[in-house]
Amino acid sequence: MDKIILSIFLILVLFPISPGFSAEVTDNPSTLSVVLTSDSPFVYKDDEGYTVVVGAVENTSNLTSITNVRVHVNFYDDVSSQPLEIIEGGTILEVIPPLGKSPYMIRSNSSNPDITQASVSLSEGFHTSPSKSKQLSVELSSIGSGDILQFSGVLKNGAAPINNTNVYLAFYDNFVPPRIIGVSTIPIGAVESNEIINFSFTEKIQTRSVGFILFSESDVFYSDPIDVKIPAPRLITISNVSVLDSQGKAFSEIKVGSTVQIQSESLIHFLADPTSDETPYSYYVQIKQAGKTPFVEFIGKYNGRYIGTGSQFQSVDWIPEHDGLFFIETFVWDRYNIPIAEQGPVVLLVVK
Repeated sequence: MDKIILSIFLILVLFPISPGFSAEVTDNPSTLSVVLTSDSPFVYKDDEGYTVVVGAVENTSNLTSITNVRVHVNFYDDVSSQPLEIIEGGTILEVIPPLGKSPYMIRSNSSNPDITQASVSLSEGFHTSPSKSKQLSVELSSIGSGDILQFSGVLKNGAAPINNTNVYLAFYDNFVPPRIIGVSTIPIGAVESNEIINFSFTEKIQTRSVGFILFSESDVFYSDPIDVKIPAPRLITISNVSVLDSQGKAFSEIKVGSTVQIQSESLIHFLADPTSDETPYSYYVQIKQAGKTPFVEFIGKYNGRYIGTGSQFQSVDWIPEHDGLFFIETFVWDRYNIPIAEQGPVVLLVVK
């Protein structure tokens, strides 16, 4: 038996506009179909050692909502063709609208370290369902990230009381197309008609997450999805830009032809790769001469590696060839020419 790790992505639109609440729509049974949205789900080990499979399914009917969609997962090791575990679970959405999609997340029953692979298929037995009404809405209030994602939002209900209400965050990575790599649930419960509920989320998430789809469902209503990008915090802060002589002492007077050392202090907030203690970087110094049309006098570069977190220093040497007023600018980029720090404080320098 072929053992293939499937990985499934969630496109940004989880579900389109559906017919009104309790609308009975007939559909030819031969046109009803549920499919995996791609060939591959995302498979990973959680902090407790359990194997988790995350993906999405699609209702291909353009007329009828469906429910009771079941996802079948076989968990394997690297040796046997027989599965170590067989798990069946449901989708996140109870009712999937016409042409709509829903994520799923299924966890192994044990933290068996021998589980290395998983295969996914759809089980028989889904059936048509009355459509839910799109009378819920979710809005973003604030978001901040670092080691912990902090997020708050607002849920607005429609013209009827609802129960079993949940807000969901389906996290995705920066693959093209993106993969769902996790789903989190914020339980809300019962909500009165036209009620507005504030909710929040504070949790450590996978570092590969670049955004999430925010959506909600209750017993009778659901919402449009919102695509939320997670702000990428800067790894590094540049500070204390100083101009030193070749002995490391502050200049009392800078002259044309003298060797100038531009030094900066960098504060490393966290590691770019948690599995490694090193962060490769390129430190750039750009010096512009002041005037009505400033021009670049010098660009210096130093390649290095940050070890761990905390404060570290970098420097680049420059020999001024002209006198005048100069602006010193400093930057830190990764090896892919992507900034990992905001530009350092600008320093004015007079050369005589």
